[in-house]
Amino acid sequence: MGNLLKVLTCTDLEQGPNFFLDFENAQATDAERETWEKVDAVLRQSDGILSELQNYQGAITEIRQAISNSSDQDLQERAWNAVLPLVLRLKCYYEFSLCLADALRSLLGALTSPPHTPTQHLEREQALAKQFAEILHFTLRFDELKMSNPAIQNDFSYYRRTLSRNKMKNSHSGAENEVNNEMANRMSLFYAEATPMLKTLSDVTSKFVSENKTLPIENTTDCLSTMAGVCKVMLETPEYRSRFTSEHTASFCLRVMVGVIILYDHVHPVGAFARTSKIDVSCFCRTRIHYPLGIRHSKEAVVLVWCLYWSSLYNQESDAIVYKNSCS
Repeated sequence: MGNLLKVLTCTDLEQGPNFFLDFENAQATDAERETWEKVDAVLRQSDGILSELQNYQGAITEIRQAISNSSDQDLQERAWNAVLPLVLRLKCYYEFSLCLADALRSLLGALTSPPHTPTQHLEREQALAKQFAEILHFTLRFDELKMSNPAIQNDFSYYRRTLSRNKMKNSHSGAENEVNNEMANRMSLFYAEATPMLKTLSDVTSKFVSENKTLPIENTTDCLSTMAGVCKVMLETPEYRSRFTSEHTASFCLRVMVGVIILYDHVHPVGAFARTSKIDVSCFCRTRIHYPLGIRHSKEAVVLVWCLYWSSLYNQESDAIVYKNSCS
């Protein structure tokens, strides 16, 4: 009954973490410097990758022509020469996901270590919290672009089929030096996921919890729930929202909140949508209309809320029906 009242009234804002996390200007302290520099070296590549992916055109025309004229060797060569550089780009994105996983592992270690609580970590180590947020923001943006571009999967599938066929003919043998069979298999598994970057982060977060047996799981889940709560408070509190100097910060907060909810759902034994969850997902759904800059009805909001349906327990937990109804 208490949870139902919370769903209906959504008046528990004051009970959550209530501080401003400076996503725009947080600077690393001396204590954060080592971890910050390691993660920064990875994040510096993220904007370029998103720009490339946003402009990814694929080789659909060349592939279609090659398939329709299988005996035309010139068209086969043209399609192969068009696809190969694209696959090398896809390889770079996959390798970046591994670097991003290492960066997240470092941040989780720093933000969950005793004796400080997750709230203390996030409030004191805002530069690391900002990097954590930037990783989540990049992840959802990357997956959104990947999901909306079928050429990525088509190009890689054509590459694998052609490489297999050419290996039988002993032609294009140099291609495997760039993307060998083992790498191709790993890339295939990565791009077969609807949300490959999110799957990578979910896996590394779960692995972080399982490998650090002396660290209570609550340290990690509380870090995630606190981050979600901070984003929610910042979006709903006019005093905090007025401190945003960029028009994009609100949507940034929204993406980060969605990202930590999904990570929490994958790591916590009962998930984010159970009645006992520390993340009030129903309240998030009901208060979307209060977000600034017209986010509520934007394409971005639709994508972000849709991402919640990909979390591990949303469609399994019986408790989730409460949240499904509140989000509809």
